[in-house]
Amino acid sequence: MDSAGFSPRQLALRVGVSGKTVERWIADDELIPHARNREDASQALGVEADMLWPKAVRERLKTGGDREVVQTYPYRSACPSTVWSELIAGASEDLLFGGYTNYFLWTQVPAFSAMLRQKTDAGCRVRFLLGDPEGDVTRQRERIEDVALAVSTRIRMSLEELAKLRDVQGIEVHYSAPEDAMNHVSLSVFRFDDEALVTPHLARLVGHDSPLMHVRHRAQGGMFDRFAEHAEELWSRSVPLPDVAAPRA
Repeated sequence: MDSAGFSPRQLALRVGVSGKTVERWIADDELIPHARNREDASQALGVEADMLWPKAVRERLKTGGDREVVQTYPYRSACPSTVWSELIAGASEDLLFGGYTNYFLWTQVPAFSAMLRQKTDAGCRVRFLLGDPEGDVTRQRERIEDVALAVSTRIRMSLEELAKLRDVQGIEVHYSAPEDAMNHVSLSVFRFDDEALVTPHLARLVGHDSPLMHVRHRAQGGMFDRFAEHAEELWSRSVPLPDVAAPRA
């Protein structure tokens, strides 16, 4: 901080935290800030984050299946929109949006529809696996959640957005099969080539209040493969909706 000419308050303004938070970083060698704060602070100071907080490196070292876990979030809504955008932008072969409603993608990911157009134009396969808005599991989930923006409404919001992409060749839209609906609503898998974001839905909580895990393929039969196989099995029995978006030519 001395070399960069920063006071605690000045660094705090650059990072987006309070001055007292920066003072605690200085006073407590055992305190490790959140990853994004570490990155922002290191960029502001012009040094590597690992030099400032070497303990974070030691805690980051993983073995076995843990190597596939990139990051975890206690709430899906805590995952930055930039993570979604970067994963979509980085995929070149396969995008599978396996949330039960998927509607949040249009509100959380900037220019989401434009990104889908770009991906299909580049030859990427784009799939949406939705729950049936008229299905029994949808009705059951609505009673459990008991929120104003009902599950069926959220699904129809996605269908409306997808209908605007009818002219796009290559977007596939399916409903999960009735026998798979319960498995679908309880676990959302969003795949981006060899990476995935996974949300297990907890009790009465809606999707954005449930936890999320970012996984990346490292070895056969690992965490990524297990979740990808789950999504592909649901897709294999799903029901296509040809009137929502155009099939690949």
